[in-house]
Amino acid sequence: MSNKKVIITSDSTCDLSPELIEKYNIKTLPMGITLGEKTYRDGADITPDEIYAYFGETGTLPKTSAINMTEFTDFFAPLVNDGYAVINFTISSEMSTTFNNSRLAAEEFEDVYTVDTRNLSTGGGLLVIKAAEMAQKGESAEKIIETVNSMIDRVDASFVIDKLNYLHKGGRCSAVAALGANLLKLKPCIEVKGGKMGVGKKYRGKYGDVLKEYVEERLANAADIELERIFVTHAGCDEQIVNAVYNQVKKALPFNEVLLTRAGCTISSHCGPDTLGILFVRKSPIE
Repeated sequence: MSNKKVIITSDSTCDLSPELIEKYNIKTLPMGITLGEKTYRDGADITPDEIYAYFGETGTLPKTSAINMTEFTDFFAPLVNDGYAVINFTISSEMSTTFNNSRLAAEEFEDVYTVDTRNLSTGGGLLVIKAAEMAQKGESAEKIIETVNSMIDRVDASFVIDKLNYLHKGGRCSAVAALGANLLKLKPCIEVKGGKMGVGKKYRGKYGDVLKEYVEERLANAADIELERIFVTHAGCDEQIVNAVYNQVKKALPFNEVLLTRAGCTISSHCGPDTLGILFVRKSPIE
């Protein structure tokens, strides 16, 4: 690896706000979102609310598509020509071919590297921001990659979903399971482990009450939690519910930063509105 100035890039699933992207000089490349016969760019020319409106009108979910190798090559080339070493972050390789396409495109250049976050949304965003902080301090690409790789299996990423219609429609939840969960008012916690999404605890009750319990449980083992930053990320929840979780997190532990973000189109199209999670880094690997 070289000692060139490093620039951090990511696919759009990192779900970082425009303010964070600007603050850390992060370059993002949108995933594809197809509604009907037209394909849009995640966050660039379509919003999650437009996806929700489309689903409400048609009952059809959009299709999401990986970034292809040519798109990555075209994305990396001007950055390399400007003299940067590039570190690109992608959604988990278990969830998309985006990582492999980025890896293949990176082989066309010197000093372009791809990191598989083994995560999604701001679970990957935690790694992206850490890398960007180090890049701003002038750290080498080698040191940055070593540091973020040591964090990957310590990222605690989970979301609680209020209604299962998006998961069901996307084939991620059987009709029987969705019906049962809705009748019982179950709210499943979706966890990312080993690069894959799985179902954790199933909560029961009103969504606001469930989220309060969820936050208490996720942050219970304070001694094992890094206090650098935590994300509260949602896919279009009621403002009162979001604010209640945000304030609860701020009071629970003395995090240096509590960052509030809204999930982008790729994540939102899979889980639907009324989805919220807290995402942070633990001190020990998650099993």
